[in-house]
Amino acid sequence: MHGQIFGEFLGTMALIILGDGVVANLNLKKTGGNGAGLIVCTTGWGFAVLFGVIISVGVGGVAHLNPAVTVAAAITSGDFSNVVPFIAAQMVGAFCGAAVVWLIYLPHWAETESQPAKLGVFCTAPGIRNLPANALTEFLVTIMLVVAGFAIGSKGVGTLPAGFGPYLWGVLVWGIGCSLGGPTGYAINPARDLGPRIAHFVLPIPGKGGSDWGYSWVPVAAPLAGGVVGALICKATGIS
Repeated sequence: MHGQIFGEFLGTMALIILGDGVVANLNLKKTGGNGAGLIVCTTGWGFAVLFGVIISVGVGGVAHLNPAVTVAAAITSGDFSNVVPFIAAQMVGAFCGAAVVWLIYLPHWAETESQPAKLGVFCTAPGIRNLPANALTEFLVTIMLVVAGFAIGSKGVGTLPAGFGPYLWGVLVWGIGCSLGGPTGYAINPARDLGPRIAHFVLPIPGKGGSDWGYSWVPVAAPLAGGVVGALICKATGIS
């Protein structure tokens, strides 16, 4: 299979396999990486973005992998025709990626007593639960993602060597995680949070507890709003 929609599906699936995979390695009991810490987590997510982008482009996709980026790209280009199919593909890819992580770590769920640790493999949660503050964080951090990410391909930066862009996107997400990921876990991507949260809800995970639907709107609505504002900043400043 080949094409833009399939690229969004497969790239987002790869993003979640590697991204949620690193969290599973840190959170679940009796894994080689249990308790390894923030730097391992943010590095894993940086690589997840890198290879998600590469896989998407490799099968003919455009490697948005994120509804906030898809919406931002639509605003800057004026072409909204791909918004719905891309977001649908991203959501399905994220769900499937989370299911793969569940299978890879299958024996470890029963060994892990902590319900928040299990949920944290699939989706984000705030360090301090304050929904307006949490939404503001996700909104601002997504603006940073969009503005910095779109600047990578801007005229001011110039033409990059072929294949170099994905590495910079990976470094960007790595840097965002290290600098700004602490308050909310830097979802900055509605598909990254909602698709795996649904997987957590439906998969037969021993002692999993609830899926925290009361928080689930924050990593969906706030990044989408941040994508819109980030796109407007890019247009106003000539980045895109």
